[in-house]
Amino acid sequence: MHAHWYFDVISPYSYLQFLRLNKVADRCDLSLKPVLFAGLLNANGQKGPAEIPSKRLFTYRMVTWMAAKRGVPFTFPDAHPFNPIRALRLCVALGSTPDVVGKVFHAVWGAGQLPDTDTGWAAIQRACGIDNGDELISDPAVKKQLIENGEQALAENVFGVPSFVAGGEVFWGDDSLDFFSDWIDDPGVLATLEMKQLDDLPSNATRI
Repeated sequence: MHAHWYFDVISPYSYLQFLRLNKVADRCDLSLKPVLFAGLLNANGQKGPAEIPSKRLFTYRMVTWMAAKRGVPFTFPDAHPFNPIRALRLCVALGSTPDVVGKVFHAVWGAGQLPDTDTGWAAIQRACGIDNGDELISDPAVKKQLIENGEQALAENVFGVPSFVAGGEVFWGDDSLDFFSDWIDDPGVLATLEMKQLDDLPSNATRI
């Protein structure tokens, strides 16, 4: 089975799920797809967690707790949200391989480096073993690919990150990993009567 995994380095949940992709990688051919989360939010008329003050604090506390609970490296950057565009383009320029994406994620969320500061950007490049990051990400083909990734994500009904897409189904969020894993083993989990009834569930209220 082939699947797309959409992510943005701005998302700590993307980082936390990346560290667990081995749970499905042995049963699924994954293509890692960097996308601009802000673009998905804009297209769907949504606010990000960090744009809602109370949700912002809870999210930051939650991911810090999750990382500690899982025993994984985690250092919150000095500012958030930040502009992830350079880091995303670098992932594209270097092929978006698990090795590259892992190095970028570790630099941002393991070591707390900010992609939108000169110091952080230099550290991310060092982590990837390069010193010509500005040249790489200025390639028009790289910029175009990142835009196309976002367009593809929207075409596949992706509304947030991280998200798996396979067989026309979307599995969103760090906590969807087990759901996706079970679906790989048995796609019938979405074909039960209870699940099918959800396809046409009516709404009795609409916010104005």
